[in-house]
Amino acid sequence: MQRRLTTILAADVAGYSRLAGADEEGTVSRLRALRHELIDPVIAARNGRTVKLTGDGRIVEFASVVDAVRCALEVQRGMASRNANIAPDKRIEFRVGIHLGDVIVEDDGDLMGDGVNIAARLEGIAEPGGICLSNAAYEQVRDKVAETFADLGDQELKNIARPVRAFALSPSPPSGAERLGEVGDSRAFAPPHPDPLRPAGAEREKSPQGAPRLSIVVLPFANLGGDPEQEYFVDGVTESLTTDLSRISGSFVIARNTAFTYRGKAVDLKQIGRELGVRYVLEGSMQRGGNRLRVNVQLIDAESGIHLWAERFDKPLADLFDMQDEIVARLARQLDSQLIAAEARRAARSPHPDSMDLFFQGTACWHKALSAENLAQAHSFFERALALDPGNVEALAGAAWVEMAIAANYLPDDHATRDATAAALASKALALAPNHPFAHYVLGHALMRTNRAAQGIGECEQALALDRNLAVAHVLIGTAKNSLGRAGETEAHILDALRLSPRDFLAYHWMFFAGYAKLQLGNDEEAVAWLRRSIEANRNYSPSFHFLAAALARLGRLDEAREVAKAGTALNPAFSLRRFRSAAVSDNPIYLAGRERLIDGMRMAGVPEG
Repeated sequence: MQRRLTTILAADVAGYSRLAGADEEGTVSRLRALRHELIDPVIAARNGRTVKLTGDGRIVEFASVVDAVRCALEVQRGMASRNANIAPDKRIEFRVGIHLGDVIVEDDGDLMGDGVNIAARLEGIAEPGGICLSNAAYEQVRDKVAETFADLGDQELKNIARPVRAFALSPSPPSGAERLGEVGDSRAFAPPHPDPLRPAGAEREKSPQGAPRLSIVVLPFANLGGDPEQEYFVDGVTESLTTDLSRISGSFVIARNTAFTYRGKAVDLKQIGRELGVRYVLEGSMQRGGNRLRVNVQLIDAESGIHLWAERFDKPLADLFDMQDEIVARLARQLDSQLIAAEARRAARSPHPDSMDLFFQGTACWHKALSAENLAQAHSFFERALALDPGNVEALAGAAWVEMAIAANYLPDDHATRDATAAALASKALALAPNHPFAHYVLGHALMRTNRAAQGIGECEQALALDRNLAVAHVLIGTAKNSLGRAGETEAHILDALRLSPRDFLAYHWMFFAGYAKLQLGNDEEAVAWLRRSIEANRNYSPSFHFLAAALARLGRLDEAREVAKAGTALNPAFSLRRFRSAAVSDNPIYLAGRERLIDGMRMAGVPEG
């Protein structure tokens, strides 16, 4: 028999027989709606797997007790708000039991054994609207939950050989405004709480809607041309964008079927936010005119109704499926950055930021520009986030990226130590979340920078398999090939990244890498073109100036080269040929020969030896 240690959540409806007896069809209909609109999305967002449905209940498996408790708290809070204006005898209320234990795994994926039975028995002794944990589960979350636990002592559970120590956990009630209907719509299911698990005693973020971070609904795009033949294309963009946004780590995206119920309706976007429990609404339109297609999108803060961002695509008609992929990829990439920026602004207003608040603020710092000051600020935010929650995967991956960015772009004398730290942080993130695309990318970068470019490419390919819109992974594959002596292949990967995200805040960095590859190949004129584009996009990135100076010097334009080199040194006085030579990331002879040619060019331009 196959066995494994896992977390089991068992839930059912308290008093279901009484509710069904009074109104069987109505009760079944309400329960189905709850499953579709609240329960299934929350389970999916918390990485749960429904093992089986048991009439009015279900058994769900989680790899993490933390995720199981977070899921239970979100569902129970959602039900508490939804029931606020419903008569007590008509309310649907769930009881939940959670246990960490050993189970038997059947061939069809079903789970059997005492591990499942204990969770089911704990659910039976839970109060309606409450959660009951075994001691084994309690020990995993006791310091991570702000709610108060009640120690129920040893419990004799039916058909369980030994007493089980149990703990009751009651979710904090909705705010007074929510109970009175001043905020939110009593017809709607209540949105999950943004972050149920916090260090004990920490104050939570206050949100009138209680919507989770990075929560969004993509409304059906409007087909302005009215051409029925275009409808499938418009719907395809909406559906694909919904799927791609759900790949953003930590996102909560309303399912397509629910979003499409708003098709063609004139509705208040703030009302939609309340009804669906989301912070953001994305709406858009498409119009075909002659041989061109115009797409307009806008991101709205569902709480305030304020427009946060808008974008327009106006393209010649080509293969519709290729166009759909390109539009969706660009939108998903830009929305990722826009949502993080919006969350960072919210977090900055919080008097007591939690670990995820600090993560968003740190990410927003290095999204501004790749500067020493911004990287230092980001590093500080990520450190504070990890101090509050050492298992914050997002902060681990972010801290790893910052360490590597400092090592790669500012060439400190401790760059080898920083690279090792980055690899360790990325590996820890992947141990906690094996399918985290950005962590795979960061680990790939760490491998590439430590003479393991082929393995780095493998990590980036894994990252792209998990998130096809991760443009930086394309860039790293190109730079890794450069370090393997295959600089001729680099430009194509940079162009892939720019196609995905042509106005990316890191686009100047990618152009720099394309120029670097051209220098490696001895194509100095092309290098100048790429490096000038990089400088036009960001005049504060010193390596672009130093490399441009080398290319100009190799072309015999020494006066111009020296002026450019001076500008680069003014931006980063610590840059020197010694430090650059010591930061080689590969022992490939073709790569090393190209670097020596580059160093000679920088020397001719007057870059300090150091």
